[in-house]
Amino acid sequence: MKEKNAFIIIVALFLTFYFMPVGSDWLDNALLSGFALLHEYMTQHVLTCLVPAFFIAGGIAVFVKKQSVLKYLGGKAKPYVSYPIASVSGAILAVCSCTILPLFAGIYKRGAGLGPAIAFLYSGPAINVAAIFLTASVLGFKIGLARAIAAIFLAGLVGLTMAFLFREKTAKQEIALEEETQQKTSKTAITLFFASMVGILVVNGLQIDWTIKWGLMGFMALIAVIVVLLKFKTETRNNWLSETWSISKLLIPYLFIGVFIVGFIMPLIPEKLIIQWVGSNTIQANFLASVFGAFMYFSTLTEVPIMQALIAKGMNQGPALSLLLAGPSLSLPAMLVIRSILGNKKTIAYIAIVVIYSSIAGLIFGMI
Repeated sequence: MKEKNAFIIIVALFLTFYFMPVGSDWLDNALLSGFALLHEYMTQHVLTCLVPAFFIAGGIAVFVKKQSVLKYLGGKAKPYVSYPIASVSGAILAVCSCTILPLFAGIYKRGAGLGPAIAFLYSGPAINVAAIFLTASVLGFKIGLARAIAAIFLAGLVGLTMAFLFREKTAKQEIALEEETQQKTSKTAITLFFASMVGILVVNGLQIDWTIKWGLMGFMALIAVIVVLLKFKTETRNNWLSETWSISKLLIPYLFIGVFIVGFIMPLIPEKLIIQWVGSNTIQANFLASVFGAFMYFSTLTEVPIMQALIAKGMNQGPALSLLLAGPSLSLPAMLVIRSILGNKKTIAYIAIVVIYSSIAGLIFGMI
């Protein structure tokens, strides 16, 4: 069913482009922009971000017991335990809204409650430690601190709101929890595997020399390969690869289609008009900034220079924070994937909650 939906989207895009008038500058620019963004995404993010994320998600599905997930992130876990863990777990990864999706799918599949899973989904891109430090150094300490405080607060609030709106029947699920086959893999090997894969994501987000960065990521990838080949049994390895492929084929078509659509429409958006709309700290300006940020795609850390350019052209500090809170945690590609995991109602609710809360946070900040 998921593959059918992706196929329908591709066919619709093809027919749209086929019947469009040929030779128009705006169409040529939009098409080139779409392919350029898709090319940039595939060359800069697939190998170093998505591939490790998919492998981690597959590892979560195989090695992380449902009982453990339910204990700390399940629907019956104490909120003061589950939400801080979900927020901190996502915050250590310097990832964009698309890269966090396989990890979100992995923990949600293992039984994490909707609220904690959503808090994890929001926190990864929004409470990106590297991005917050970069925001403070480039845009100023005040907005950097505001972004950190607001993002941490909103991660829990967004998760709690989703849990309140969509109350899940967790009791029966936990009682009827099936017996799981014990994986005969040493804890040391599993720890090394996860540490090396997560390390790749963390190092990839650091602002260091590319030679050092690629050297560290290559070393960590080598450790992961050695562990998989020497410490994983054939059955375990096959299960891990099977889960990784299952998650990958579900998410990748939506990611690529969404990235292309964002690149296609970006040249069609009049920048001067955007600046005019968000030049003051009003409800409308903050809301428009949140909506714009929610639908655009910002790769890791790129939102900071973009915001620097917009602020220099007159964007108010309030809408700037709104965009910084909504933009990294959402994007059109992310929306398509989240819909494939949660369905229409929960996806629409999540988008609306993030946009509304980001707008309110930006409005309050603009008044300070």
